[in-house]
Amino acid sequence: MKNNLRVHLALLTVALIYGANYTIAKGVMPTYLGPSGFVFIRVVVAAVLFNIISLFGKKEKVIDKRDYLDMIIAATFGVVGNMLLFFNGLSYTSEINASVLMLNAPVFVLIFSVIVLKDRIRLWQAIGMVIAGVGALFLIGGMKFSFSSSHAWGDTMVLLNATSFAFYLVYVKRLLSKYSTIFVIKNLFLIGVLMVLPFAWKDLQVAEFASFPPKIWYAIAFVAVMTTFVAYLLNGWAVQKATPNLVASYIYLQPVIATIIAINAGNQSLSLEKVIFAIVIFVGVYLVNTNRKKA
Repeated sequence: MKNNLRVHLALLTVALIYGANYTIAKGVMPTYLGPSGFVFIRVVVAAVLFNIISLFGKKEKVIDKRDYLDMIIAATFGVVGNMLLFFNGLSYTSEINASVLMLNAPVFVLIFSVIVLKDRIRLWQAIGMVIAGVGALFLIGGMKFSFSSSHAWGDTMVLLNATSFAFYLVYVKRLLSKYSTIFVIKNLFLIGVLMVLPFAWKDLQVAEFASFPPKIWYAIAFVAVMTTFVAYLLNGWAVQKATPNLVASYIYLQPVIATIIAINAGNQSLSLEKVIFAIVIFVGVYLVNTNRKKA
């Protein structure tokens, strides 16, 4: 019971961090720093921090050569694909759209749980997937759905990011069953540094770091330390202790937090159309998590 409470507190903390991240990161991109360059900074900082704290834990090494491939796959989807798609998508869309579209991640977690972990899917879950998918499509393009709309490209990347993150939550479970959270995440970020650099090189070259005001450096520090290091550490620990579905379910809190922060900051307005489509997605993900076989 005590351990369950710790898991929920960890996931609540992650939801609060991610909810704030939408507005904080949006303030940096693309005016001061390109999204891919921003991702590289957060990956490097997190890799350094994870390696430092690993020095104080037990010494571990990879015990199965197959695990090297698993780490590369997990890093590709959980660090590289997840972060690049999200930050590039967020730079083209609104904080509210991005946070609501991330609600589809639990749906994708369910799908990958069926494929990877051999879980069974039920009728109401399948119906929920369809409803959530329809809501996401309409949120991207509105009543007149079109990929030429101003936010469509960014919304699409965020939706792909939700898919990538969902696959990561399911796939990394096999590594976390063998190794400590810090050991796994440390290696994923070391791999991620090398994989992100080619995408980030251009952004890093054109960024005028010397001209960044203090508030931008504070925002970068928050994203690098809290959104990346702390959030990945808590998420990884939670996946180790619970199920990927439970971890993903806390994503439902993110749009509420992100919307409140975005509106209070004066960055966004909430239209009736967005509310309707968000409700459609909420209904879909609710059905996906209703009648679920309990782990």
